Amino acid sequence: MKQVRKGKIVAMVGFFGLFAGVLLSACSKPTEEDTSLSKVEEAKTLVVATSGTLYPSSYYNDENELVGYDVDVAKEVAKRLGVEITFKEYNVDGQVSSLTRGEADFAANDFGLTDERAEKFSLSTPIKYSFDSMIVRKSDDSGIASLEDLDGKKAAGEPNTSYMRLAESYGAELVTYDNATNDQYLTDVANGRTDVILNDYYLQKMAVAALPDIPVKILEDVYFNPNETGFLFVKDHQALQEKVDAVLAEMKEDGSLKELAETYFQTDISVKSDQAIQTVETD
Repeated sequence: MKQVRKGKIVAMVGFFGLFAGVLLSACSKPTEEDTSLSKVEEAKTLVVATSGTLYPSSYYNDENELVGYDVDVAKEVAKRLGVEITFKEYNVDGQVSSLTRGEADFAANDFGLTDERAEKFSLSTPIKYSFDSMIVRKSDDSGIASLEDLDGKKAAGEPNTSYMRLAESYGAELVTYDNATNDQYLTDVANGRTDVILNDYYLQKMAVAALPDIPVKILEDVYFNPNETGFLFVKDHQALQEKVDAVLAEMKEDGSLKELAETYFQTDISVKSDQAIQTVETD
């Protein structure tokens, strides 16, 4: 808007006073209403983005049912909200994009609740506390005894994840996959197509235990980056995020979150451990 010169202020004061509300309204952008919760309530359906390939957070069981820790927590959230639930399956990038495109109400796939993600998304309260580890070949540890040994090794994972950025910062060559299953990841390490997988310790522990015939293992005593995981929401969808957080608080209070955690991880990962774990940064 043009500034009125000082000499004209007296002459214009009555005019400006009369139309101040109109002018200010025309110059300011109205705040968009957050309808994220009411949209779910009116549709009576909660749409959740996930992978269907991340054991034991989101995967298909022997009856071809989509289950898992994150999946079952989301199902219980929908139940307590009194709505149906629909899952849409994507790789990690696709899940994130589905939020920005309005195709999903939140994403549930063991997403780390990092400061970087908080700049772009609204984050739920944590549903899982963990730390990171590395899967290597059982026969020779893939020649890796520390993060520094990643230099020149082939690290497997989905593109644009914090695990792959960390591996790259230590000099690893990245081998990327598009929503691959655990058996493909582990088999490729075993046969030498890749050397290492950086990921969440509890996810890796369960994956290795579920596929005992594949000769890989978690590299013992090389644990790093304590983390928290939960659900991702569109940045300005705080009404839905706060409602989901309220439900998660109920689930923690009544023990149902602990029960699901122990079902899938054989330990209660819904509470923070007092184990001391080193934090490492990417370059």
